[in-house]
Amino acid sequence: MSASQPSRHPWTVFLGRRGARLLLSLAVVVTASFAMIRLIPGDPVRAALGVDASPGLVAARRHDLGLDTPFLSQYRHYLHGLLHGDLGTSLVTGAPVAELVRTRLPATLEIAVLAFLTALTVALPGGLLAAVRTRDGRRPRTELVFTAVTAGLTGVPDFVLAAGLTALLAVGLQLLPVAGAAGAESLILPVVALALAPTAVLLRIVRVEALKVLNEDYLRTARSKRLSSARRYLRHAAPNMASAALTVAGSLLPALIAGTVLVEKVFAWPGIGSAMAQSVVAQDYPVVQAMVLVLGTTVLLAGLLVDVLLTLLDPRSAIREM
Repeated sequence: MSASQPSRHPWTVFLGRRGARLLLSLAVVVTASFAMIRLIPGDPVRAALGVDASPGLVAARRHDLGLDTPFLSQYRHYLHGLLHGDLGTSLVTGAPVAELVRTRLPATLEIAVLAFLTALTVALPGGLLAAVRTRDGRRPRTELVFTAVTAGLTGVPDFVLAAGLTALLAVGLQLLPVAGAAGAESLILPVVALALAPTAVLLRIVRVEALKVLNEDYLRTARSKRLSSARRYLRHAAPNMASAALTVAGSLLPALIAGTVLVEKVFAWPGIGSAMAQSVVAQDYPVVQAMVLVLGTTVLLAGLLVDVLLTLLDPRSAIREM
């Protein structure tokens, strides 16, 4: 920053740039969700109403949805509707999509947030413990098992994990509900299915970062002062790994939120994902369009929140924005 320029607070610059980036990304998501239904080959109204629907009914529904107007006019109407909370109308039921989103979104956020927090809660201490146990080539068998298990969990798709957990814990052992949202117990399987792969990735990253931190001079100094292991690791090592772990966790958020679509379908969870899957089968494209928009916006807002948390952990990053 040159001397002739007025001084700007680092947080002002940081929030301004992140806000501008968010708005640009939202514009892309909105445009993509709008274009999606218009670029699908064929007539989405005819596909939704069925081949037996009369031409008059199809024409009336296209008119109600504004699909018989020029492309730019439809786009302006779509933006105007979004600004007023109108996400469109279902082709199948004729009900406002906004009402469906209002009732379904909390359930999706519930399992997504719990899965994200579960991954962080398990990976931070777990990765640190793995690093402490295997540093300097100690316990090679433990390291081999850790690497094999985390690599295996990382490579298994969410819906396969969901099906496996259902078969083992719900059908086989009958310890948990098979599907639906009927209390706290019904949260366990979808949250675990969503959290396993991100947890495995974070465990590997945290272990690598912890191995670096454990070799830093300030840790050696802490050991020379005969500080307890708990104090060395929790007070000195853990905070220095938090930024890296949160950065990686933030990059995993899009995949985690996208994974809710299949996981909700497996467990009949009443969220955005299961509604989207049902709408794809029914070819109810306005609902699919709205769900894509909502999920995309959720990912962007979650990413912004992670950026803010990272800056709170390391305020120097806000200064580097200058």
